[in-house]
Amino acid sequence: MKRVRITLDPAGDYAPPLYRRFAGGAPSLDRVHIINWNVAAPPTAFLLRLRGDYRRFEAELEASENADEYEILPITDRECHCFLEGEVADAARLLFENFTRGSLITVPPIVCNDDGTNTFSIIGTDADIQNAVEGVPDGVGVTVEAVGGETVAPKSAVGRLSERQLEAVEAALEIGYYGVPREATTADVADELDCATATAAEHLQKAESKLIGALLER
Repeated sequence: MKRVRITLDPAGDYAPPLYRRFAGGAPSLDRVHIINWNVAAPPTAFLLRLRGDYRRFEAELEASENADEYEILPITDRECHCFLEGEVADAARLLFENFTRGSLITVPPIVCNDDGTNTFSIIGTDADIQNAVEGVPDGVGVTVEAVGGETVAPKSAVGRLSERQLEAVEAALEIGYYGVPREATTADVADELDCATATAAEHLQKAESKLIGALLER
């Protein structure tokens, strides 16, 4: 058996409107994990774990044409489970099914990244994993992040960060942003990343939220 961690970059019908909200398109959410799912037949159902202003996001669910049913199950003021049922394009459902064929098992959670991608681990035989990776449609980018390892789930909290968030944290460390006393500002980090100060601040805030959550196992 083999363990592989991959990142998918879906577009078009492979990225339904609600998914785009989960993967960086909803400013009210800091983190979205897909904990479980049932895509065997319409309607499609998901169990999500949301972190952020989920009450504000609930209004978006209420107005969404793609969410037939949903229920918010609070954990804290800033974190909840969300059961969601709705219609998705056949393309999106088939993309999920691509990673359930043969011996394959998808290991939750599927992490929805801020850049529109999602990252998860699969376990299966070499042949089934190879077929799944090769079976990803042309409209979906696929990156193999890691192969093998001592554990099923990623060991490092850094694995929760998007590429841009990791770049922001690394730049901040390099120039002393996290020094005591602090030797750099958010504007300095923005200069290193060649982006707006507000963008750098957002990258750092979301990265810090994910890292602290990982340390506290949340």
